[in-house]
Amino acid sequence: MSATYPAGEDDAPGRIMSGEMAEQPAMLRRILGQGAPAIRAVAAEIAARKPRFVLLTARGTSDNAALYAKYLIEITLGLPCGLASMSTTTAYGAKPDLRDVLVVTVSQSGGSPDLVASTKAAREAGAVTLAVTNNPDSPLAAVSEYHIDILAGPEKALPATKTYTASLLSLYLFVEGLRGGDGAAAAILPELAEAILARKDEVRALASRYRFAERMVITSRGYGYPTAKEAALKLMETSYIPALSYSGADLLHGPLAMVDNISPVIAVVTDGRGGEALQPVLDRLRGRGADLFVVGPKAQVEAASAGFVLPTAGVAEEVQPVLEILPLQMLAYEVTIARGQDPDAPRALAKVTETR
Repeated sequence: MSATYPAGEDDAPGRIMSGEMAEQPAMLRRILGQGAPAIRAVAAEIAARKPRFVLLTARGTSDNAALYAKYLIEITLGLPCGLASMSTTTAYGAKPDLRDVLVVTVSQSGGSPDLVASTKAAREAGAVTLAVTNNPDSPLAAVSEYHIDILAGPEKALPATKTYTASLLSLYLFVEGLRGGDGAAAAILPELAEAILARKDEVRALASRYRFAERMVITSRGYGYPTAKEAALKLMETSYIPALSYSGADLLHGPLAMVDNISPVIAVVTDGRGGEALQPVLDRLRGRGADLFVVGPKAQVEAASAGFVLPTAGVAEEVQPVLEILPLQMLAYEVTIARGQDPDAPRALAKVTETR
Protein backbone atom coordinates (compact mmCIF):
# COMPACT_ATOMS: atom_id res chain seq x y z
CA MET A 1 0.00 0.00 0.00
CA SER A 2 1.21 3.51 -0.70
CA ALA A 3 2.37 5.73 2.15
CA THR A 4 -0.66 7.94 1.72
CA TYR A 5 -4.22 6.66 1.95
CA PRO A 6 -5.46 8.75 -1.03
CA ALA A 7 -3.05 9.78 -3.76
CA GLY A 8 -2.49 13.52 -3.47
CA GLU A 9 -0.09 16.45 -3.39
CA ASP A 10 2.26 16.96 -0.46
CA ASP A 11 0.28 20.00 0.69
CA ALA A 12 -3.18 18.56 0.04
CA PRO A 13 -5.75 18.85 2.84
CA GLY A 14 -5.79 15.78 5.03
CA ARG A 15 -2.40 14.54 3.81
CA ILE A 16 -1.12 13.86 7.34
CA MET A 17 -4.25 12.10 8.57
CA SER A 18 -4.44 9.97 5.43
CA GLY A 19 -0.80 8.97 5.73
CA GLU A 20 -1.24 7.94 9.35
CA MET A 21 -4.34 5.89 8.54
CA ALA A 22 -2.31 4.05 5.92
CA GLU A 23 0.38 3.17 8.48
CA GLN A 24 -1.98 1.05 10.55
CA PRO A 25 -1.37 -2.40 9.02
CA ALA A 26 2.40 -2.05 9.44
CA MET A 27 1.90 -0.70 12.94
CA LEU A 28 -0.29 -3.65 13.91
CA ARG A 29 2.41 -6.01 12.65
CA ARG A 30 4.99 -4.11 14.70
CA ILE A 31 2.96 -4.49 17.89
CA LEU A 32 2.38 -8.20 17.29
CA GLY A 33 6.05 -8.78 16.53
CA GLN A 34 8.07 -6.30 18.60
CA GLY A 35 5.63 -5.19 21.26
CA ALA A 36 3.92 -8.40 22.29
CA PRO A 37 6.77 -9.90 24.38
CA ALA A 38 7.07 -6.76 26.52
CA ILE A 39 3.29 -6.58 26.94
CA ARG A 40 3.17 -10.22 28.05
CA ALA A 41 5.95 -9.59 30.57
CA VAL A 42 4.10 -6.64 32.11
CA ALA A 43 0.86 -8.62 32.19
CA ALA A 44 2.54 -11.56 33.93
CA GLU A 45 3.95 -9.33 36.68
CA ILE A 46 0.62 -7.66 37.27
CA ALA A 47 -1.32 -10.94 37.18
CA ALA A 48 0.95 -12.29 39.93
CA ARG A 49 -0.23 -9.44 42.17
CA LYS A 50 -3.86 -10.59 41.77
CA PRO A 51 -5.73 -7.26 41.48
CA ARG A 52 -9.30 -7.47 42.79
CA PHE A 53 -10.68 -4.58 40.73
CA VAL A 54 -9.64 -2.53 37.69
CA LEU A 55 -10.05 1.21 37.15
CA LEU A 56 -9.48 2.73 33.72
CA THR A 57 -8.49 6.37 33.31
CA ALA A 58 -8.41 8.27 30.00
CA ARG A 59 -9.72 11.20 27.97
CA GLY A 60 -11.00 11.60 24.41
CA THR A 61 -10.00 8.91 21.91
CA SER A 62 -8.08 7.09 24.64
CA ASP A 63 -11.26 7.02 26.71
CA ASN A 64 -12.92 5.03 23.94
CA ALA A 65 -9.98 2.62 23.90
CA ALA A 66 -10.34 2.30 27.68
CA LEU A 67 -14.03 1.47 27.27
CA TYR A 68 -13.01 -1.36 24.94
CA ALA A 69 -10.64 -2.62 27.64
CA LYS A 70 -13.52 -2.51 30.12
CA TYR A 71 -15.52 -4.93 27.97
CA LEU A 72 -12.48 -7.20 27.60
CA ILE A 73 -11.71 -7.25 31.32
CA GLU A 74 -15.28 -7.87 32.44
CA ILE A 75 -16.04 -10.50 29.78
CA THR A 76 -12.79 -12.46 29.56
CA LEU A 77 -11.42 -12.02 33.10
CA GLY A 78 -14.63 -11.67 35.11
CA LEU A 79 -13.10 -8.81 37.08
CA PRO A 80 -15.21 -5.79 38.08
CA CYS A 81 -14.01 -2.79 36.12
CA GLY A 82 -14.90 0.90 36.11
CA LEU A 83 -14.04 4.14 34.34
CA ALA A 84 -12.45 6.56 36.78
CA SER A 85 -13.75 10.08 37.46
CA MET A 86 -10.46 11.96 37.67
CA SER A 87 -11.94 15.12 39.14
CA THR A 88 -12.76 13.25 42.36
CA THR A 89 -9.05 13.33 43.15
CA THR A 90 -7.74 16.25 41.08
CA ALA A 91 -10.53 18.75 41.89
CA TYR A 92 -12.13 17.40 45.07
CA GLY A 93 -9.10 15.84 46.71
CA ALA A 94 -10.78 12.51 47.45
CA LYS A 95 -8.48 9.81 48.83
CA PRO A 96 -9.94 6.41 47.92
CA ASP A 97 -8.51 3.15 49.21
CA LEU A 98 -6.99 1.57 46.10
CA ARG A 99 -5.06 -1.28 47.64
CA ASP A 100 -5.09 -4.32 45.32
CA VAL A 101 -6.70 -2.23 42.57
CA LEU A 102 -5.16 -2.05 39.10
CA VAL A 103 -5.36 1.46 37.65
CA VAL A 104 -4.74 1.56 33.90
CA THR A 105 -4.26 5.01 32.38
CA VAL A 106 -4.50 5.23 28.60
CA SER A 107 -3.05 8.29 26.89
CA GLN A 108 -1.55 8.88 23.47
CA SER A 109 0.89 11.56 24.63
CA GLY A 110 1.07 10.80 28.34
CA GLY A 111 1.22 14.53 28.92
CA SER A 112 -2.19 15.67 30.18
CA PRO A 113 -1.80 17.05 33.73
CA ASP A 114 -5.01 15.51 35.10
CA LEU A 115 -4.03 12.05 33.90
CA VAL A 116 -0.60 12.42 35.50
CA ALA A 117 -2.02 13.79 38.75
CA SER A 118 -4.74 11.17 39.09
CA THR A 119 -2.31 8.34 38.34
CA LYS A 120 0.17 9.69 40.88
CA ALA A 121 -2.63 9.93 43.46
CA ALA A 122 -3.75 6.37 42.66
CA ARG A 123 -0.25 5.03 43.21
CA GLU A 124 0.01 6.88 46.53
CA ALA A 125 -3.36 5.33 47.48
CA GLY A 126 -1.96 1.83 47.03
CA ALA A 127 -2.94 1.02 43.45
CA VAL A 128 -0.93 -0.97 40.96
CA THR A 129 -0.54 1.60 38.18
CA LEU A 130 -0.05 0.95 34.47
CA ALA A 131 0.38 3.62 31.78
CA VAL A 132 -0.46 2.71 28.19
CA THR A 133 1.00 5.42 25.97
CA ASN A 134 2.72 6.24 22.72
CA ASN A 135 5.51 7.99 24.62
CA PRO A 136 7.68 6.02 27.07
CA ASP A 137 9.42 9.25 28.10
CA SER A 138 6.17 10.98 29.08
CA PRO A 139 5.32 12.34 32.54
CA LEU A 140 2.57 9.73 32.80
CA ALA A 141 4.99 6.86 32.19
CA ALA A 142 7.32 8.36 34.81
CA VAL A 143 4.72 8.35 37.60
CA SER A 144 3.35 4.88 36.77
CA GLU A 145 4.77 1.65 38.15
CA TYR A 146 4.40 -0.13 34.80
CA HIS A 147 4.29 1.09 31.21
CA ILE A 148 3.24 -0.31 27.84
CA ASP A 149 4.52 1.43 24.70
CA ILE A 150 1.89 1.09 21.94
CA LEU A 151 4.58 1.60 19.25
CA ALA A 152 2.41 3.70 16.95
CA GLY A 153 5.23 6.02 15.97
CA PRO A 154 4.90 9.84 15.86
CA GLU A 155 1.33 10.98 15.27
CA LYS A 156 1.15 14.48 13.84
CA ALA A 157 -2.45 14.78 12.67
CA LEU A 158 -4.77 16.22 15.29
CA PRO A 159 -7.42 13.50 14.76
CA ALA A 160 -5.99 10.35 16.32
CA THR A 161 -6.23 7.30 14.09
CA LYS A 162 -3.27 4.95 14.39
CA THR A 163 -2.84 5.53 18.13
CA TYR A 164 -6.43 4.40 18.65
CA THR A 165 -6.01 1.05 16.89
CA ALA A 166 -2.57 0.66 18.50
CA SER A 167 -4.15 1.16 21.91
CA LEU A 168 -6.87 -1.38 21.16
CA LEU A 169 -4.42 -4.07 20.09
CA SER A 170 -2.02 -3.36 22.98
CA LEU A 171 -4.86 -3.53 25.50
CA TYR A 172 -6.13 -6.76 23.96
CA LEU A 173 -2.68 -8.35 24.25
CA PHE A 174 -2.36 -7.09 27.83
CA VAL A 175 -5.70 -8.56 28.91
CA GLU A 176 -4.82 -11.80 27.13
CA GLY A 177 -1.56 -11.82 29.06
CA LEU A 178 -3.39 -11.35 32.35
CA ARG A 179 -5.33 -14.56 31.74
CA GLY A 180 -2.42 -16.48 30.29
CA GLY A 181 -3.64 -16.36 26.70
CA ASP A 182 -1.44 -16.05 23.63
CA GLY A 183 -3.44 -13.41 21.74
CA ALA A 184 -3.45 -15.57 18.61
CA ALA A 185 -6.84 -14.19 17.53
CA ALA A 186 -5.11 -10.91 16.61
CA ALA A 187 -2.68 -12.44 14.10
CA ILE A 188 -5.06 -11.90 11.15
CA LEU A 189 -5.66 -8.20 11.86
CA PRO A 190 -2.84 -6.60 9.81
CA GLU A 191 -3.83 -8.44 6.62
CA LEU A 192 -7.51 -7.60 7.02
CA ALA A 193 -6.76 -3.97 7.92
CA GLU A 194 -4.75 -3.64 4.72
CA ALA A 195 -7.66 -4.97 2.68
CA ILE A 196 -10.12 -2.58 4.32
CA LEU A 197 -7.94 0.49 3.81
CA ALA A 198 -7.58 -0.39 0.12
CA ARG A 199 -11.34 0.17 -0.35
CA LYS A 200 -11.05 3.97 -0.33
CA ASP A 201 -13.12 4.48 -3.49
CA GLU A 202 -16.00 2.61 -1.90
CA VAL A 203 -15.90 4.84 1.18
CA ARG A 204 -15.59 7.99 -0.92
CA ALA A 205 -18.79 7.09 -2.75
CA LEU A 206 -20.56 6.47 0.55
CA ALA A 207 -19.32 9.78 1.93
CA SER A 208 -21.13 11.71 -0.79
CA ARG A 209 -24.42 10.66 0.87
CA TYR A 210 -23.49 12.50 4.04
CA ARG A 211 -21.77 15.63 2.76
CA PHE A 212 -24.71 17.82 3.78
CA ALA A 213 -25.80 15.91 6.88
CA GLU A 214 -26.78 18.16 9.75
CA ARG A 215 -26.38 15.46 12.38
CA MET A 216 -25.70 11.75 12.71
CA VAL A 217 -26.57 9.04 15.21
CA ILE A 218 -24.13 6.17 15.73
CA THR A 219 -25.08 3.07 17.65
CA SER A 220 -23.81 -0.37 18.58
CA ARG A 221 -23.72 -2.85 21.43
CA GLY A 222 -21.08 -4.88 23.21
CA TYR A 223 -17.57 -4.69 21.82
CA GLY A 224 -18.83 -2.40 19.04
CA TYR A 225 -20.01 0.35 21.39
CA PRO A 226 -16.54 1.90 21.85
CA THR A 227 -16.29 1.96 18.05
CA ALA A 228 -19.54 3.93 17.85
CA LYS A 229 -18.22 6.46 20.35
CA GLU A 230 -14.88 6.81 18.57
CA ALA A 231 -16.54 7.18 15.17
CA ALA A 232 -18.76 9.95 16.53
CA LEU A 233 -15.73 11.73 17.94
CA LYS A 234 -13.87 11.49 14.62
CA LEU A 235 -16.82 12.89 12.68
CA MET A 236 -17.30 15.76 15.10
CA GLU A 237 -13.68 16.81 15.32
CA THR A 238 -12.98 16.62 11.57
CA SER A 239 -16.22 17.51 9.76
CA TYR A 240 -17.97 19.35 12.65
CA ILE A 241 -21.13 17.31 12.10
CA PRO A 242 -22.90 16.78 15.45
CA ALA A 243 -22.65 13.01 15.89
CA LEU A 244 -24.44 11.38 18.82
CA SER A 245 -23.30 7.95 19.96
CA TYR A 246 -25.54 5.58 21.89
CA SER A 247 -25.54 2.03 23.06
CA GLY A 248 -28.36 0.37 21.16
CA ALA A 249 -30.09 -0.32 24.47
CA ASP A 250 -29.91 3.35 25.46
CA LEU A 251 -31.11 4.46 22.03
CA LEU A 252 -34.40 2.67 22.67
CA HIS A 253 -34.82 4.49 25.99
CA GLY A 254 -35.87 7.83 24.51
CA PRO A 255 -33.39 9.04 21.87
CA LEU A 256 -35.04 6.84 19.22
CA ALA A 257 -37.72 9.52 19.03
CA MET A 258 -35.35 11.88 17.17
CA VAL A 259 -34.60 9.33 14.42
CA ASP A 260 -36.27 10.09 11.10
CA ASN A 261 -35.63 9.42 7.42
CA ILE A 262 -33.40 12.47 7.08
CA SER A 263 -30.69 12.18 9.72
CA PRO A 264 -28.35 9.25 8.97
CA VAL A 265 -27.91 6.46 11.51
CA ILE A 266 -24.68 4.45 11.47
CA ALA A 267 -24.91 1.04 13.11
CA VAL A 268 -21.73 -0.85 13.99
CA VAL A 269 -22.80 -4.50 13.92
CA THR A 270 -20.20 -6.75 15.49
CA ASP A 271 -20.27 -10.29 14.13
CA GLY A 272 -21.17 -12.13 17.33
CA ARG A 273 -23.21 -11.64 20.47
CA GLY A 274 -23.02 -7.84 20.30
CA GLY A 275 -24.55 -7.87 16.84
CA GLU A 276 -27.24 -10.29 17.98
CA ALA A 277 -28.11 -7.96 20.87
CA LEU A 278 -28.33 -5.04 18.44
CA GLN A 279 -30.81 -6.80 16.12
CA PRO A 280 -34.00 -5.50 17.82
CA VAL A 281 -32.59 -1.98 17.54
CA LEU A 282 -31.93 -2.42 13.83
CA ASP A 283 -35.50 -3.66 13.37
CA ARG A 284 -36.87 -0.59 15.14
CA LEU A 285 -34.69 1.73 13.06
CA ARG A 286 -35.89 0.16 9.83
CA GLY A 287 -39.45 0.43 11.09
CA ARG A 288 -38.97 4.18 11.49
CA GLY A 289 -37.63 4.51 7.95
CA ALA A 290 -34.19 5.54 9.15
CA ASP A 291 -31.42 6.28 6.64
CA LEU A 292 -29.43 3.33 7.98
CA PHE A 293 -25.73 2.82 7.25
CA VAL A 294 -24.33 -0.48 8.56
CA VAL A 295 -20.71 -1.39 9.19
CA GLY A 296 -20.67 -5.14 9.68
CA PRO A 297 -21.39 -8.55 8.12
CA LYS A 298 -22.69 -8.80 4.55
CA ALA A 299 -26.23 -9.86 5.49
CA GLN A 300 -26.68 -6.85 7.77
CA VAL A 301 -25.33 -4.43 5.16
CA GLU A 302 -27.66 -5.83 2.48
CA ALA A 303 -30.66 -5.18 4.75
CA ALA A 304 -29.69 -1.51 5.25
CA SER A 305 -29.87 1.60 3.09
CA ALA A 306 -26.09 1.61 2.69
CA GLY A 307 -23.05 0.14 4.35
CA PHE A 308 -19.56 -1.28 4.41
CA VAL A 309 -19.06 -5.04 4.59
CA LEU A 310 -16.42 -6.05 7.09
CA PRO A 311 -14.36 -9.22 6.51
CA THR A 312 -15.15 -10.63 9.93
CA ALA A 313 -15.95 -14.26 9.09
CA GLY A 314 -13.88 -16.35 11.47
CA VAL A 315 -12.53 -13.30 13.33
CA ALA A 316 -12.96 -13.39 17.10
CA GLU A 317 -15.55 -10.86 18.25
CA GLU A 318 -13.22 -9.31 20.82
CA VAL A 319 -10.70 -8.16 18.17
CA GLN A 320 -13.20 -6.96 15.56
CA PRO A 321 -13.17 -3.36 16.93
CA VAL A 322 -9.66 -2.95 15.48
CA LEU A 323 -11.22 -3.48 12.04
CA GLU A 324 -14.58 -1.79 12.65
CA ILE A 325 -13.11 1.66 13.19
CA LEU A 326 -11.09 1.72 9.95
CA PRO A 327 -13.93 2.42 7.46
CA LEU A 328 -15.32 4.97 9.91
CA GLN A 329 -11.98 6.78 10.10
CA MET A 330 -12.02 6.78 6.31
CA LEU A 331 -15.61 8.04 6.28
CA ALA A 332 -14.77 10.93 8.61
CA TYR A 333 -11.85 11.84 6.38
CA GLU A 334 -13.86 11.66 3.14
CA VAL A 335 -16.86 13.57 4.49
CA THR A 336 -14.54 16.30 5.73
CA ILE A 337 -12.79 16.60 2.37
CA ALA A 338 -16.16 16.63 0.59
CA ARG A 339 -17.26 19.52 2.81
CA GLY A 340 -14.19 21.53 1.80
CA GLN A 341 -12.42 21.27 5.15
CA ASP A 342 -9.00 20.07 6.21
CA PRO A 343 -9.07 17.05 8.56
CA ASP A 344 -5.45 17.73 9.52
CA ALA A 345 -6.37 21.02 11.16
CA PRO A 346 -9.64 20.88 13.10
CA ARG A 347 -10.44 24.22 14.65
CA ALA A 348 -9.88 24.79 18.36
CA LEU A 349 -7.97 21.54 18.92
CA ALA A 350 -4.46 20.83 20.20
CA LYS A 351 -2.56 17.54 20.06
CA VAL A 352 -2.01 17.46 23.82
CA THR A 353 -5.14 18.58 25.72
CA GLU A 354 -4.01 19.89 29.07
CA THR A 355 -7.06 19.32 31.26
CA ARG A 356 -6.56 19.62 35.01
